Amino acid sequence: MEQEIGAGMGLLVGLLIMAVFGAVVGWIASILVKGTGLGLAGDIILGIIGAIVGGWLFPTMGLSLGGGILGAIIPAVIGAVIILLIVKLIKKA
Repeated sequence: MEQEIGAGMGLLVGLLIMAVFGAVVGWIASILVKGTGLGLAGDIILGIIGAIVGGWLFPTMGLSLGGGILGAIIPAVIGAVIILLIVKLIKKA
């Protein structure tokens, strides 16, 4: 029983970390791309999607920033900026 509770807490903590990371990445990306404020929930979603895009794009291009928090944040922010620029182009059309 204790293992099930521990596994549930691990999942909860992981989701919380992902939400905080997504919020930070989305917030940084929306600062870099002016005029695209999405709010807290939008920034979290944008950050998570940006991390997925950056995590796919960098290895595809043969780029690596190493490990650590900066090695995770920089590709995620670049991915989020790409998503924001696409959204901005679609809104103009």
